[in-house]
Amino acid sequence: MTTSSDDPRAWADLTAALLRREDLSADDAAWAMGRVMSGDATPVQLAGFLVALRAKGETAPEVAGLVSAMLAHASSVTVPASVGALVDTCGTGGDRSNTVNISTMSAVVVAATGAPVVKHGNRAASSAAGSADVLEALGVTVDLPAELIGPCVEQAGIAFCFAPVFHPGMRHAAVARRELGVGTVFNVLGPLANPARPAAQLVGCADLRLAPVMAEALRSRGTRAIVVRGEDGLDELSTGAPTRVWDATGAAVVESVVDAADLGIARCAPEALRGRDADYNAAVARAVLGGERSAALDPVRDAVLLGAAAALVAHDAAAGDPGPGSAGDRIAAALPRAAQAVDDGAAGAVLARWIEVSGRLAGR
Repeated sequence: MTTSSDDPRAWADLTAALLRREDLSADDAAWAMGRVMSGDATPVQLAGFLVALRAKGETAPEVAGLVSAMLAHASSVTVPASVGALVDTCGTGGDRSNTVNISTMSAVVVAATGAPVVKHGNRAASSAAGSADVLEALGVTVDLPAELIGPCVEQAGIAFCFAPVFHPGMRHAAVARRELGVGTVFNVLGPLANPARPAAQLVGCADLRLAPVMAEALRSRGTRAIVVRGEDGLDELSTGAPTRVWDATGAAVVESVVDAADLGIARCAPEALRGRDADYNAAVARAVLGGERSAALDPVRDAVLLGAAAALVAHDAAAGDPGPGSAGDRIAAALPRAAQAVDDGAAGAVLARWIEVSGRLAGR
């Protein structure tokens, strides 16, 4: 069905179709999200839509349509093409593991290899410290406006898009999401809606059902992506269990299993990656990115390097150099680059430069 009317009955039509277990087109999903972003959907309309969509099961075209409308209503970010293919590292959260901020540290390592990073993130929702919280604790200015993201990437090699700054329309969904109190498709939209529209992404998805849907949604819009979920439930490449990987860097999504142990990475217990508040997680990040080694830090370092290597695989594909072999082979080949970026001091230098540049651009 195609919806063009502003009549509230259009919401009833969409919800009824979902209750009949009919998939929506990307255009229909985009219409619904457009109404949400513009504040023209009531909490009841949105809640009914979200529950019906969840009960049916979200498809890649539906997710892609929702994301396209989010981006259409987002503040526009322009990064000069001369910077190169942008990459993001982001997870859905919701794995209840309360780890340190692995993907945030991985983003800095990726930038230290020379790949330009624009990370999209928010404050904590299901953990003690989200990416914005820990970056703020590190001294990074996290709320740069759209016009300063490009200069930050050019000067520091990395920038942060704070979701509330770029997606103000999401506030209109807050009541329905809070009152529902259950997971919906909104939980996975954030990692797909980076306003800088990176050419490459590493995405962690805690929901096994939605991970392949996210991978196909990314592939369909031309993003070179690696989507991961640890068999232990982590929305990361796990070092405590094998990880299911959906490789969306080619013409089709290819699913495989990557075991960090096969890459020479020691198994670790979940407790070894446990985080606390933003200040604690920031201290861990400073130490790991600064190249410090210890029995307590090495498991975190391993997880960070593994994530950085996977992000580099996606970036290499976006830059036209996908490399041979399976996703696991390419992640293994990228690990030394990630390790060198930490060990030669580049990661620590990138963090220091990011703190300085973001603060200066913000006039602080």
